[in-house]
Amino acid sequence: MSVDAVTLMYAAAAVPLAIWLYLLLARGGFWRVSRALQPLSSPATTASVAFGRRIIAVVPARNEAEGIGRAVSSLLAQTLTPPLHVIVIDDGSTDGTADVAKRAAEAVGARERLTLLSGTPPAVGWTGKLWAMSQGVNAASPHNPDFLLLTDADIEYAPDEIAGLAGKAEAEHLDLVSLMVRLSTTTFAERCSIPAFVFFFLKLYPPAWIASARSSAAGAAGGCMLLRPEALARAGGLAAIRACIIDDCALARAVKSSGGRVWLGLARQTRSLRVYGSFAEIGAMISRTAFNQLGHSYLVLAATLCGLIVTYLAPPLLLLTRQPVVMGLGAAAWLLMSICYLPMVRFYRVAAAYTLILPAVALFYAGATVHSAVQYAAGRGGRWKGRTQDA
Repeated sequence: MSVDAVTLMYAAAAVPLAIWLYLLLARGGFWRVSRALQPLSSPATTASVAFGRRIIAVVPARNEAEGIGRAVSSLLAQTLTPPLHVIVIDDGSTDGTADVAKRAAEAVGARERLTLLSGTPPAVGWTGKLWAMSQGVNAASPHNPDFLLLTDADIEYAPDEIAGLAGKAEAEHLDLVSLMVRLSTTTFAERCSIPAFVFFFLKLYPPAWIASARSSAAGAAGGCMLLRPEALARAGGLAAIRACIIDDCALARAVKSSGGRVWLGLARQTRSLRVYGSFAEIGAMISRTAFNQLGHSYLVLAATLCGLIVTYLAPPLLLLTRQPVVMGLGAAAWLLMSICYLPMVRFYRVAAAYTLILPAVALFYAGATVHSAVQYAAGRGGRWKGRTQDA
């Protein structure tokens, strides 16, 4: 092999290492989980900051009978003054979702703080979730809330979570505060894939960049978003993002681009009740929005797949070359990858050995992204609970 060929080979093998050095040192410290955690604060502190702030929770729900009872109970148990009011929009459910929500409120003696709305079919140009959410926001408007809590029907809140978020918003003059709630890692498929899901999300939307007024980066986690109504109005209301299936990040962009301040963090205790029992279920969850995230561009899809291969698959593959320098570069890149990923693995309390399978998990995510593109091409994009929302 000529000197030029060897030099070229070494340069190519160094690319993954350069990528991971960038991600480690210059991507907003997205991997430093401790920086993104919702700060711990005493109930007295959060209550004093948020005292007198009226908060109304808006919960769009479509066939959520399995978890909505616990979600509603946890919302009604929040340590807030005045107490939290909850609006549940039953979005065409066929499993008794509204009845479960009603019984949950009655069980905790707070039926008067629960409003149940029967949602209407989505208007033309709207996604189902955003249309249901808009009906809840409209119902909350006459009560002049200081904050709207836009939340999913499968989230179980820690008792002082909303007070803490409201306190943070007030103390730091934030317009949108959002939490990536703790996702389930009960099953093997979840332990392999869910920490990586959050890791990839934060890599795409570094919390430090989201919080910075100097950066245009904006992101949010749709399961838990506390929002000032006036900020929503400045952003054009939910109508401004009515067709977006990645509605949380679209809302964050709209709020930030209209002059609002945004913050995204990780919840310590508040958690999702949704369990993914298999890789197929997780793959379907990824596939629902992946190609939309790429702007429906097959060119961007190809570039993304190349990027995933170079960033995640190349490091272990380089170890098979039997070229000492190339193997060393691959090992160094894989080591940096594991260092970046380890804090997330620890946060989710799974074995540290799961850091070593991140290349395989990235390949799984690449497959789900390709499937997303195939579904879109077939007119089945954004499939969610019987609705095609990205076609």
